[in-house]
Amino acid sequence: MTRTSPAGTPLGDTFHVYDTTLRDGAQREGVSYSVADKLAVARLLDGLGVGFIEGGWPGALPKDTEFFARAAAGELELRHAALVAFGSTRRAGSTAAQDPQVRALLDAQAPVVTLVAKSDRRHIERALRTDVAEAVEMVRDTVGFLVGEGRRVFLDAEHFFDGYAFDPDCSLRVLTAAAEAGADVVVLCDTNGGQLPLGLADTVREVIARTGFRVGIHCQDDTSCAVANSVAAVQAGASHVQCTANGYGERAGNADLFAVIGNLVTKLGLQVLPTGTPAELTRVSHALAELANIAPDTHQAYVGSSAFAHKAGLHASAIKVDPELYNHIDPATVGNDMRVLVTEMAGRASLELKGHELGVDLAGKPEAVTNALRKVKELEARGWSFEAADASFELLLRGEIAGLDPAATDPVVPFELESYRVILDHRQDGAVVSEATVKVRVDGQRVIATAEGNGPVHALDAALRRALLPHLPWLDEVELTDYKVRILTSGGAGSRTVEHGTDAVTRVLVQSTDREREWTTVGVHGNIVEASWLALCDALAHKAMRVGQVTASR
Repeated sequence: MTRTSPAGTPLGDTFHVYDTTLRDGAQREGVSYSVADKLAVARLLDGLGVGFIEGGWPGALPKDTEFFARAAAGELELRHAALVAFGSTRRAGSTAAQDPQVRALLDAQAPVVTLVAKSDRRHIERALRTDVAEAVEMVRDTVGFLVGEGRRVFLDAEHFFDGYAFDPDCSLRVLTAAAEAGADVVVLCDTNGGQLPLGLADTVREVIARTGFRVGIHCQDDTSCAVANSVAAVQAGASHVQCTANGYGERAGNADLFAVIGNLVTKLGLQVLPTGTPAELTRVSHALAELANIAPDTHQAYVGSSAFAHKAGLHASAIKVDPELYNHIDPATVGNDMRVLVTEMAGRASLELKGHELGVDLAGKPEAVTNALRKVKELEARGWSFEAADASFELLLRGEIAGLDPAATDPVVPFELESYRVILDHRQDGAVVSEATVKVRVDGQRVIATAEGNGPVHALDAALRRALLPHLPWLDEVELTDYKVRILTSGGAGSRTVEHGTDAVTRVLVQSTDREREWTTVGVHGNIVEASWLALCDALAHKAMRVGQVTASR
């Protein structure tokens, strides 16, 4: 990948973005990639345009060995990245040519090999149980052997910063052995994650000045400084940065690939990815989260769904004048969007911006804005929340407009409820089954339907669908994809306090899809079934509004 001058001119292959999600990132608690997952991750990273993808440790882990075998057999075609095999230097008292682990690195057929080596005297003597001279020779022999076999070699100097502080000459001897044997980059690793940016940058700068070597950086996040440390190292002269997708990794994790790239591209002006691919950061981040089976971090820098979300009314007023006033970059640069949140903190500008975002024209409708703002504040005081329920908020806005404009269409639920009933049946065999009956009026007809479910809300949804499906052909397209319940510790009118537990107010969020789009609705009530009913009704009203099949009043 290329770095640019201040004027933006590419300087050539002088900067490396190196991803280690498939090896270091896979050490995160709860993450376990299959070989198919690893291939999918590598394809996504290659599409983003990273320079190097570390695939794992062949010879040490069977899945990693299989991954490299399948990659070599043609299942992984990389357009931008070079595949990297990770492993250790030869054992003490042996030779690289005879070491089976080193041979496994060659068998992986990856064009690049990254070797890990102890660079802290204490680890060499206590963990490896050898002396510094032998440790240095292990590095020199292994690097020289792999280079002689046609591999490009990087050296990860493990525990470098702690080791350099304890015995700098020892740590530099390890780097020198690697560089003299042909290693392309010596990577300074903050393995314990204990460094802070200013001190780390001083060390990087000093090492470059003393050696002249090409230096890389690898940071763990135990002080929550991995991203800051990585950027500081680059500013101090490092030209190779190792990261993991979304900061996955052991303990507190690693430097987040997307935050590091975001900073390098937008703050330092470095063209570390191919032209146009930074706009893919958000999409790739979320796709990789899905493969790891981890919910995306909504508050993640640059790529989180809340990264450019604004809640305070004061912020919204300024954004209405100029979005750049409260956004540190244009969100589109990294493939994200600005969002305005509607809460009790909202002002008129927040509602107008949110309406525009949802396609609701509030221009010239000051009374509707005033009424909607008042209603939002009243509802939120009683436990409602519209931050994550755009569909319910859109219905509220359109309802206020319709109330003031006879020509406007009032978005209403496409049926009229007469009553519903839910029964919980705990049977002798231990099975617990819910049964729901709904009585509704739709298309001028009274319809009664009953259905069972594994819970009261499931049964209620099933009964409602059975009643409405003959009258609403689009209903078969609608699926509930997520259901969230939160027990509120305060709510009700004014400042009334609600007890914890069974007497608490319940907020329900329902996410729905029609296979083309998703929308979220909210319901709040002291009874969880009624709260769920309200959210379900809004879900259907929103879909009905979209297809123009509103047939009855609420």
